[in-house]
Formats: sequence, structure tokens, C-alpha cells
Amino acid sequence: MFTIGDFARHGRVSARMLRHYDAVGLLRPARTDPATGYRSYEAAQLARLNRIIALKDLGFTLQQVRSVLDDEVGPKELRGMLLLRRAELEAAMAAAAARLAQVEARLRSIESEGHMSVDEVVIKSVPAVRVAELTGVAEGYGPDDITPVIGPLYDRLFPLLEGAGVRPAGPGVARYEEAPEGGGAIVVHAGVTVSAPVGPLGDTGVTVVELPPFEAATIVHRGPMEAILPTAQTLARWIDAGGYRSAGYAREINLECPADREQWVTELQEPVTRA
Repeated sequence: MFTIGDFARHGRVSARMLRHYDAVGLLRPARTDPATGYRSYEAAQLARLNRIIALKDLGFTLQQVRSVLDDEVGPKELRGMLLLRRAELEAAMAAAAARLAQVEARLRSIESEGHMSVDEVVIKSVPAVRVAELTGVAEGYGPDDITPVIGPLYDRLFPLLEGAGVRPAGPGVARYEEAPEGGGAIVVHAGVTVSAPVGPLGDTGVTVVELPPFEAATIVHRGPMEAILPTAQTLARWIDAGGYRSAGYAREINLECPADREQWVTELQEPVTRA
């Protein structure tokens, strides 16, 4: 038998916590001295304590912990819960990191207000280009909407092209347009330059299209797409100050896409007309 202090030490918890678990009926002492009220525990009770702590750290309430323990959950089930919780936490961490990147991009845009470099923007005629693309729909044009759609599209696109014997002939081309159903939804086109004939590429779901030439205000962005906001807003300010009017969403031309996203180089090509 162990005193509450010794049992707390072996279980790596506090005696106060053990008293609380006793009070709520989650982990009763093996014996309580009727005269002194001193609690004593057996080593076998460490198994229940370990389950309580593991479940609590997984995010379960104490009431839920009791229900799980009453069902006599075993190590295999606990391992499954752990893996699920780990996946949830990893997803939450990735989402938080993406949000921080967007906040950082927004802050850089704020800091750059009034310090626009006109040398960064170039007006040029963009020639017609043939691209093989997959299409999806995003709920909006924000990074939280676009990223979960365009990433999987590109992940599917290149294996499909390889399977169809079509090799890229140039950079990736991402483009956007308003969805027919409206409501702020965006049609996302994830494509890459090819020399294949126009039309459906077999039964792959990939379509080869010819994009027409247009006049564009262009700017080069260096870094991950999550941090593109300051670059895009520099382009917007230049268009307005230069007496132009935007004629649609900017295309994103993936000039360099190494494994290190900080080294990405992307050209924005926004169609413009004279205001």
C-alpha cells in the first residue's frame, strides 16, 4: 500500500489531483483510515490512473473519462484514440500556422502602404497559352478557401498527365473565375502548360484548353502563396495609380516551385484595360 503522497509521486500527479478524483468518484483509494481519513493506494491502481490522465490529456472531460473507463477501454482502443487526437492536433497546428502566415502577410501589406515601388510592376502582352487543367470550386477567394482546393487539384493533375503520356511544356498556370451559382464561390483552375490537343484528355477528368492572349499588369512574388497578399495589393495600387482598370482575376504563373516554399517564384498576371 502507498500513502497518497507516494502514490502521487509514482503516478506523476499531484496529491491534490488524487483527492479531486476521489471526491468525484473517478479513482477511490484502496483504503481510507476511518479515524484519520488518510488515503492509501495499491500499485494496481496505477493502471486506472494512467487511463484517466491519458484520456484527460486527449481532451475528454472527467464525465466522459468515467464513461470510457466504465466501458473498460483497453490499450488498443486508447492507442486509436491517441492517433485520432494526434491527427486532429496536427491539423489544428497546420491551420494555426497558415492563419499566422496570413496575418503576417496582412501586416506586411499594412507596413508597405505608402511605400509602393513602381519598378516592380510591368505592363505586357501575354500570349495565348495551352494548358491542361483540373477544376474545382472554392467557397471564396481567401487563402483558407483556395488552398484546400488547389493543392489537391495539383496533386492529382501531374500523375494523371504522366499516366496519359503528356509532359508539361512550361510552367503551372492557376486561374480563377466567379462560379455560375454566385454567392461568392470561385471556380479554381489548376493547370500546367502543355502542347497536347485541345479537349478532354481521355477519361482522366483533365481538360486541355487554349487561353487567349491579353494585356496584363504583372508582378513577381517570391515566397509561399500564403504570403502573397502584399505583392497582390502592390499590384492593385499600381493598377489604380496608373490609370488602368482590372479586368478579372490575376493568373498565377508558377515559375519556380522547389521543395522549400520560401523559394517559390510566382508571377501574377492581372488583365487590365485603360480606365
